[in-house]
Amino acid sequence: MIIIGADYHPAFQQIAFVDTETGELQERRLQHREEAEKFYRDLRAQEMKVRVGMEASGHARWFERLLDELQFELWIGDAAEIRTKRVRKQKTDRQDAQLILQLMLEGRFPQIWVPSWENRDLRQLLWHRHRMVQARTRIMNQLQAVALNEGLHCKKRLWREAGREQLESFRLAPWASQRRRDLLELLDRLNPTIAELSQAIEQEVEKCPEAQRLRTHPGVGSLTALAFVLRESGSVSVWQADRQLSGVGAVGGLQWESATAGPYHETRQLSVAFLVSGSGPSHSTQPPRMAQ
Repeated sequence: MIIIGADYHPAFQQIAFVDTETGELQERRLQHREEAEKFYRDLRAQEMKVRVGMEASGHARWFERLLDELQFELWIGDAAEIRTKRVRKQKTDRQDAQLILQLMLEGRFPQIWVPSWENRDLRQLLWHRHRMVQARTRIMNQLQAVALNEGLHCKKRLWREAGREQLESFRLAPWASQRRRDLLELLDRLNPTIAELSQAIEQEVEKCPEAQRLRTHPGVGSLTALAFVLRESGSVSVWQADRQLSGVGAVGGLQWESATAGPYHETRQLSVAFLVSGSGPSHSTQPPRMAQ
């Protein structure tokens, strides 16, 4: 068996690996992605059994897919805990790879739970909608500022038909007029996109009994329920989630606010710490337990 400790970087990875049968230890620096992919595919061609260990990090999705395709075992480690196990203050890529390999060989590697590919893809749905809503809010805030500068103070009524007609009727300077026109066009493009993403979330919730159960709590909608299930699927059961949601308003990295009227306000404020494309959405320091 080949055990590999990889210090992963977006452009390259420094690896230290050992053959458990011969005891031979080697080190290499692999450039991404061609050289690294060739190295691992060569190991697969030799029908070697391989285990790879690396710290939780971002920008490694292609690498994880490659190892999954080659049926190699991948261990993701808690980067903060690995850092505490470093004895020497000096830090180099070679030493990082050697440390990861040493922890794997000694059985001290702090392995963490990694969600499934389906789970991570659904997180992309929530993340994408969240970003689209943020973009829409920025556009609407700018249009509100245009209206206020022209003496129109109607808050959420600006997005009704009469309010929009008033906004479009103002005589502005040429560039200000073009800015207003461009912002309105962007808004008209974003609203159907967000509606489509919201509908997709509703469809996913219908497939998920846990999310449907959480949605029975007052103030918990489809977005919050699905996000909670995706975040906690490897660490708590739905029964624990029920107790948490019934008592507090911010659980497991999620927050929600009371609903407000109109599309100007987002009715569920998602804390996106767990949805970022790095270690947040992909990895959890919770023990590797799956909800039943």
